Amino acid sequence: MFLLDSDSQLDCLSNLLEAGCAVNSTGADANQQDSSGETPIHKAARVGSRECISVLIASDAQLETCNNDGKTAEDLAWSYGYLECAKFLNTLRMNRHLKRSAPAEHVAPETASASGTVVGQKRTCDVGVVRDGKRACDW
Repeated sequence: MFLLDSDSQLDCLSNLLEAGCAVNSTGADANQQDSSGETPIHKAARVGSRECISVLIASDAQLETCNNDGKTAEDLAWSYGYLECAKFLNTLRMNRHLKRSAPAEHVAPETASASGTVVGQKRTCDVGVVRDGKRACDW
């Protein structure tokens, strides 16, 4: 949708949207890269459009994609001075990272501490009863 070549294509897209067509019915790819390696989310970040970024995120736009200069959309927002947009992209990226984190029993060894718990995760208490009738915690 951001990679349209001419005004006639933009007019055509506008007419389709006004007629009630969904954006995805036009075949738009939220991760399509142009000749400079930029995706629609790069374009939205370059102009500081949080609204466009929100729509693109809802269409599964990738935040980690780098353009030919090695910059992500977040990098572009920071460099063009769109601080609120950059913070928004940073928050989205961090949230996606947290969602991808697996539970303790499925964590990669490099993210687990020496005690076997995930870094930043609360430890669980295995409660048992010892001989004197008191409860004991095995941390």
